[in-house]
Amino acid sequence: MNGSFPSSGFNFGSSNGAGNPLAGVWEAVEQLRTGFEQRTGGSRMARGDVRAAVISLLAERPMHGYQIISEISERSGGAWKPSAGSVYPTLQLLADEGLISADEQGGRKTYSLTDAGIAESEALAAKPAPWEGAGQRGGSGSSPLGGLPKAGMELASAAAQLGRTGTPEQVKEGVEILEDARRRLYAILAEG
Repeated sequence: MNGSFPSSGFNFGSSNGAGNPLAGVWEAVEQLRTGFEQRTGGSRMARGDVRAAVISLLAERPMHGYQIISEISERSGGAWKPSAGSVYPTLQLLADEGLISADEQGGRKTYSLTDAGIAESEALAAKPAPWEGAGQRGGSGSSPLGGLPKAGMELASAAAQLGRTGTPEQVKEGVEILEDARRRLYAILAEG
């Protein structure tokens, strides 16, 4: 299983992970995830989009941070799931600007719009919600990319599982299947 995955740029035989022969597999899975985020818009959106999303959601009802993250993910069909590291600083900024207030309820801060925040939400209401444009680049179905990112991650997960538990013969067969899949994907691009 040592060596690079042919023509993919993914290195399954990395020397990182001192003694863990599967460290390279996990590194390749992470490279694949990062590659999809970079090419498809992934889950990273502009700071202004997080701000607009938070204000739009709080215009509907008060929420705590985790609810905001979950709502954005659900409404974007999973194409955009902002991190806590982007939502909580945005909440703090909005509080500093006087657009939201926080109430402690059951050990959690629940955020709601102030009068100034309501005015801001009304200005945003004329624009499409930020999650409606998450990851869009053409295609069909509920997600314009179709299921490509999800299918790619599931494929990477299956490859990692095969690397963890497969026999040398199974791993060899898996590599052949992945090489064939790569060639077939490029053939699709060559058609268009």
